[in-house]
Order: sequence, then structure tokens, then C-alpha cells
Amino acid sequence: MQATELTAAAPQTTGTNTTVEVAIVGATGYAGQELVRILARHPYARVTAAMGSATMEAPRKLPALTRIWDGEVLPYAEDRLTAGTQAVFLALPEANAAETAPALLARGLRVIDLSGAFRIRDDKARARWYPKTPSLPEGTVYGLAERHRDALRGAKLISCPGCYPTAALIALEPLAAAGLIEGDVVIDAKSGVSGAGKAPTERTHFSENHGSVAAYGIFSHRHTAEMEQEIGRQVTFVPHLVPLDRGILETIYTRVKPGTTDQQIKSLMVDAYRDAPFVRLTGEHLPEIKHVAHTNFCDVGWRLDAEGNRLVLVSVLDNLVKGAAGQAVQNFNVAFGFDEKAGLL
Repeated sequence: MQATELTAAAPQTTGTNTTVEVAIVGATGYAGQELVRILARHPYARVTAAMGSATMEAPRKLPALTRIWDGEVLPYAEDRLTAGTQAVFLALPEANAAETAPALLARGLRVIDLSGAFRIRDDKARARWYPKTPSLPEGTVYGLAERHRDALRGAKLISCPGCYPTAALIALEPLAAAGLIEGDVVIDAKSGVSGAGKAPTERTHFSENHGSVAAYGIFSHRHTAEMEQEIGRQVTFVPHLVPLDRGILETIYTRVKPGTTDQQIKSLMVDAYRDAPFVRLTGEHLPEIKHVAHTNFCDVGWRLDAEGNRLVLVSVLDNLVKGAAGQAVQNFNVAFGFDEKAGLL
């Protein structure tokens, strides 16, 4: 059962020649630089400004992007946005995004936010995990294109999912929606160091991380709330930091209704992602991080123990692309009516 047999993603096309002027705020971070890299070559986008944070002291170049994008990253200032700017990508910490996004929306701009500031719909849960966001702007859309494509079209504020939830939800949501999941859901996740962001810490220091694997955030990781919100059930989420620069692999354990067959799961997943160009279903051939690194793909495989009603899913993606910048551009494409694959394939 090969990936090509399972995935039947119909390509989406558009005849538009429209060019959208875009700005990137937080362009010096890992996800921000990926945004610049993708958008500078996007057929329907023109980067009019790339900015860091408001505390950035001086303009700077991005040497890795020489000849891809030769501009300078400037300190953030709202008045640096050109009159023609239509969309702004925010790759800022959530506290900064919570303050910046409403101001940009008030100017009539469309905002694609990569932080967690606007992901949680329940006020009480959001107050716990993202206290700098007292309320959600009207019309905020949770930007998992594979599940909310229709809502994204024309959206003003798109809140992109976290990297861990993206991998988990693509694997679990079709099963949850069909009512097949029974009992606990356990998500054992491994992430490369870039998932911790660019600011150095003792945990991400080379000498601490190299040659080691460490669990963290047990019962206290805010991505748990996001996963539970979207699949409607309790999740035990255990993330681990592994000595890779990028990539996420999640091994997901759950039970399914008695009598569930592998063919039933296969048909359900194929139907769910028939029109999803960036989901590759691998069935019993379990995917690996190297299969998706530097791409916008999420690969999902599984094994079913039909006698014990046990299901194990393996979901992998690049945390900086499908888990951040690539997903944001995918959402941009859907929101503006472009080919969903534009700039990404």
C-alpha cells in the first residue's frame, strides 16, 4: 500500500494574474526567514517590507537569502507598510502578535498570524495559555486549510495552527469526525531544535542538546489545548526535544470502535484528503522526517491491531514549513483565491 495509491489530491488551478503586496513582521526568526524565502519567489506575491521586532536596533541583511531576496530587514514600524500592502504575515511571539494584529486589522489589512495568540476560541482556556489576548477579533479563522478551507476564503485574520497540532490534527481529525476514536489519545512527539525558536536558551544550547533526547512540557504544553479544542476530546501530549535542526515526528496511540477495519480507516483518510495537495497518506509504510524536510507536506501512516482495537498513527512534517511558514503561505493562497500550491510546489 504505497503513498501514491492512497493519495488522490486533485490539483487546484487559477487563472489569476493578480499580485498581492505582502509584508513580513518577525523576518529575522527561523519561521520569518522561511516566509521571506517562499514569498520572494511566489508567483502572486510581492514582498514590499520585511521587518523585525520594534526593539530591533538596526537594519540587517539575510545572507542566506542573497539573490533570492536582497532587501534589508528593518525594525518594525507600522508606518513602514506601503500604501499598497494588502496582507501582513506575523512571525512574532504571541504577546507581540496580540498587540500588533488588531492594529493592522483596523487599517483594513489582512493578517496571517503564526503565533498562538488567536488559536484558542474558549475565553477561559485562552486566558490561561495566551493571557495577552483578551478577546478574538471578529471573524478569526483557525488556519488548518485541510479542514477549514471554505472558512479561509476571504478571511481577514488567519490564526495558523501550531506545529505539533498540525501534525496531530491532520492524522486524527478524520477519525474523530467519524466517531471512530474511543478511549485515550496519547501523542508522543519529537521535534527538532528550531521548534523552540531562535532565542538561545540552556535547553537549546548545542552542548545540552547534542546526543540527547529530552521530554518536556508534560501536562503543561499549551499546544494540548489546541489539539483538544479541534478534536473534542482529552489528549495526553508528551513532546520531546531531539538533536535535529528541523522536523517533527508524532507517534499517536488510540483505540477505535470494535469492528473497525484497516480498509475503513484507509477509505476515511482518502476521502478526507482527496483534495489536499500537501497531505500524503502512506498507510502501513510509516513515514520519516527526512521524507518531508524542507517541504510543505505532512505524511501520515498507520498500523491497526484489529483484534485489540488499537491504532497507531505516525505523522511527520517540517516544523518550519508545514508547521509554520509554508502553512501560512498555503492559507494565504486559499484566502486570496490562488492555487493552493502556489509558491510551495
